[in-house]
Amino acid sequence: MKSKTNKDLIADAEYGLDSRYNSKKERDSEAASLMEARLIRMKNLSKEHIIRAKLMQLKLKMKAYIEQPIYDDQNHFAQDINITPIRLSQVINNHRDPKDEFIMKLMIHSEKVYENICEFQKEIWYQVYFHEKLCDTMSSQEEWRTKLEKDVKLSEAID
Repeated sequence: MKSKTNKDLIADAEYGLDSRYNSKKERDSEAASLMEARLIRMKNLSKEHIIRAKLMQLKLKMKAYIEQPIYDDQNHFAQDINITPIRLSQVINNHRDPKDEFIMKLMIHSEKVYENICEFQKEIWYQVYFHEKLCDTMSSQEEWRTKLEKDVKLSEAID
């Protein structure tokens, strides 16, 4: 029996196959069968499973990104959307509300980033922003409600 080289073992791992195949033809045939079975299984996945898989893929990409060495130019994202790093920092740290143009730039940037990964919903940045505003407003009612209630009057009662 012919022993496997490192190159053969790496190729086997790449195809997701074990090392029991003695010929390239046999291995390629098995790889094709495996790929066909995977495609059939993927076609039968529910929407929920697809979303979970995409979220897991995103999580792994984020983890890989975080583990990359730090760039010399820390401000590459600000440059990507053509704003100053100071402005970006102010928005991120809630010292300044983002303008519509800022959110629109995020929409375009995200569409380009996710172009080859999955569909990116254009409205998501507005939804995130307004959801955060709504949550902040609702959670701080004790601070603003009493003051503003004095200014609200009904011209006629509703029965």
